[in-house]
Amino acid sequence: MKVLVTDDSRVMRQIVIRTLRQAGYDWEYVEASDGSVALDMLGSEEPDLVLSDWNMPEMTGIDLLRAMRANGDETPFGFITSEGSTEMRELADAEGALFLIAKPFSAEVFRDTIDPFLA
Repeated sequence: MKVLVTDDSRVMRQIVIRTLRQAGYDWEYVEASDGSVALDMLGSEEPDLVLSDWNMPEMTGIDLLRAMRANGDETPFGFITSEGSTEMRELADAEGALFLIAKPFSAEVFRDTIDPFLA
């Protein structure tokens, strides 16, 4: 399985990947520094899952998700972000995201959130 991890912080991308590996997800990971870079990478990388921060320069995570869906791209999508308000969760759900994980997170939170979508 290939996962595209999108966050404007290189350190946060590495933390997300490390935590996913700690959760037992020994997948292939590719990284994008914002939504526009991720959008450009979708065709060449063909990820099985996109994990994205919400707030990024150039193109936000929600705009990335909207652009993907507008292009007919139904790749599973989840948010990993510092904010997890009810409004953000509702918007993410309405736009087709599978989940929203708020920081701080743990390997257990990743397993509890992601595993149901792998079945």
